[in-house]
Amino acid sequence: MDRTYVEKDSPLPLYYQLAEALKTKIEEGQFDTHQRLPSERELSERFDVSRMTARKALSEIESEGYIYRSQGKGSFVAEPKLRQSLFELTSYTEDMQRRGLSPGAKVLSLDVVEDDAMLAEKLNASSDERFVKLQRIRLADDEPMALETSHLRRKYCPGIEDVDFTNKSLYKTLKEQFNVKLGTADQWIEATLADSFHSKWLKVEKASPMLSTERTTFMSRGDEAIEYTKAVYRGDKYKLFVKLNH
Repeated sequence: MDRTYVEKDSPLPLYYQLAEALKTKIEEGQFDTHQRLPSERELSERFDVSRMTARKALSEIESEGYIYRSQGKGSFVAEPKLRQSLFELTSYTEDMQRRGLSPGAKVLSLDVVEDDAMLAEKLNASSDERFVKLQRIRLADDEPMALETSHLRRKYCPGIEDVDFTNKSLYKTLKEQFNVKLGTADQWIEATLADSFHSKWLKVEKASPMLSTERTTFMSRGDEAIEYTKAVYRGDKYKLFVKLNH
C-alpha cells in the first residue's frame, strides 16, 4: 500500500482517506478473501497517521462489510458482497444459481389469508379475495441471506399453499404449475436496522445495517398485480447495482 493515498493537506478526513485506500485494495483483489489486513500499528506507521485514525478507518470498512474482526487475531477480508441489479426481475433461486451458489430456504410459514384490507389495497384486489402468505429465510450455501415475506393472490394460483418451497423457486412454480407469466414490478428500497426477529433468523447482531425492499409484481397479461413482497437483506452481504446512461 502506498502512503500517497493519504494526503495531510486534503480537506477529507485522514480516516476516510485510509478507509477508501483499503477498500480500493480489497476491490482490486490485492487482498484475498479471509486474508489478514495489516494491524492498526502497521497501518499507522505505513501511512504516517495515528493509531486512532487507523482504528477508525478499520471500523468504517467493517461497518460496510469489507472486513470482519477476530478477537485477538486482527482484521480479515470478508466474503465479497452479492451484487443485485435493480433492472432485472429474477427469482432469488435463479440469482443464486447464476452466482454459483446453492440456493435454499427455511419456510417459516405458508398460510391462506382472508379479509386483509391492506393486501387488497396493495394488490388492487377485491376485499373478499383470499391471499397466500409465504414467509421464508433465503439461504445461499446454507447461510441466511434474507427474510422474505410474499403475498400472492390465490385465485391465480389455487393450491399453491400445498407446495413445499424449501428448495423450489416461487416464480418458477408460478410459471410451470399455474401458467402465470410475470411482467414488471415496482420496487422500493430503504436502509434499515435489524430488529430482534431479523437478528435471530439472519444471524446478525441487533441493529446491524440491512436493506429493506417492498415490491409489487404484475403479470404480463393485463398488467394485473399478483404478488406483494417485503424482504430484508443482510447489509453485510448485499450491494445494489444501477447502470446509468446519459
